[in-house]
Amino acid sequence: QVQLVESGGGSVQAGGSLRLSCTASGRAFTFTNYCMGWFRQAPGKERECVAAINWSGGDTYYSDSVKERFTISRDNDKNTMYLRIKSLNPADAALYYCAAAGSSMTFVSAHEYDYWGQGTHVTVSS
Repeated sequence: QVQLVESGGGSVQAGGSLRLSCTASGRAFTFTNYCMGWFRQAPGKERECVAAINWSGGDTYYSDSVKERFTISRDNDKNTMYLRIKSLNPADAALYYCAAAGSSMTFVSAHEYDYWGQGTHVTVSS
């Protein structure tokens, strides 16, 4: 079984920054076999993919609402993915999930992902 554990969420003021982390583990789990993604879901809204990264880190995706402010990366030696967020605004407040998809491609649809973390909350005060 694969476990994904997010950390780094919290409450910040508008304009602030955060770095989210997602560490993967599991028996016979090979991190480099997986595309990784960050999703978020705010109350009353659908879950959306804000960023995704392929196995090598050479291909990334960002939603239009976060381009230039979010940076996704991964450290394959540590089985960890990161999301650096800057210039936070109230619209960024949500529960942020990391997810893993067993593919060499970069996916942005939630249904393509096989494993999910429990999420980490990000709140933004104006």
